[in-house]
Amino acid sequence: MKLLSRTVEQKTSVLGFPKPGEFIEMTGTHMLEASDRAVFNLLYQHAHDSGRLLDSAAEWEIPLLTLRQAFSKHDNNARLRETLLRLKGVTVSVSYTDENGEPRVVITGLFDFFDIPAKELTKHPTLRYGLPRKLAPILESSGRWGRIKAEIVCSMTSKYAIALYELVQLRANLDRCVEVFPVDRLRELLGVPPGNYERVDNLMRKVIDPAVLQVNGLSDMSVAIEQRRQHSRAPVHGFALTWWKKQGDEFRAAMQERNRSKVGRMARLRGEVETMDAERLAIANGEVARTLEQMRAEESAKATR
Repeated sequence: MKLLSRTVEQKTSVLGFPKPGEFIEMTGTHMLEASDRAVFNLLYQHAHDSGRLLDSAAEWEIPLLTLRQAFSKHDNNARLRETLLRLKGVTVSVSYTDENGEPRVVITGLFDFFDIPAKELTKHPTLRYGLPRKLAPILESSGRWGRIKAEIVCSMTSKYAIALYELVQLRANLDRCVEVFPVDRLRELLGVPPGNYERVDNLMRKVIDPAVLQVNGLSDMSVAIEQRRQHSRAPVHGFALTWWKKQGDEFRAAMQERNRSKVGRMARLRGEVETMDAERLAIANGEVARTLEQMRAEESAKATR
């Protein structure tokens, strides 16, 4: 059956770049950190926008400066090299349906190679890279995508928040706005390492709650995740994910937070940082100005003695 539209035919817009659903829902990403996921998105978007994504022999080149937005301003190239090593070393499982309608899984790496300058002080350093050959037919047949904004992904410090944001974006335009996931399936999709946070209370506290907080505080969507049980004393068998688009003040607040420093971000999102209103800020600035004036007067008096 011919697809009405394909992911590879979609164009990057102000709403983000079209990331295939097969990539969003791939499993085995638990070893990746938040910055690794952000760099993967930047590299994939660059390849997609080139128009050569289906060429299995294609190679791309991107300035290293473009990739630095995935890190804090204080990180150096060593952090980027560590990210590239993890992205090259990870093995993921990508589910797809072949041309005969048979569900299949490709076990693959995310990249074929990385080629970086031998010397860090190279003028205008770039990264050259390629995608695995087996991904081309999957990308060609993909008909599901989520529009991902690089600035949102790069603003997040939790890898689970990035994964949750992408899951929601993949579903943002569906007729429904609620989906129930079995516990193990949500763990896989969020990239929780096997054996970690096996108790539901730990999973909520360490993974789900921080991810929901960042998605709600930084993205264009709002989400809620609730535990599902057969009855009040039964164990949790699933999680209900609900999503909706932000509007008005919520939308503007998220955009403003993305433009602020990552330092103290989680405290601000939790409401633990007190924000000064204009009047109190003016009073504080006045006190600082008076103190500086007094210090200058004292220094001037010492100089004339």
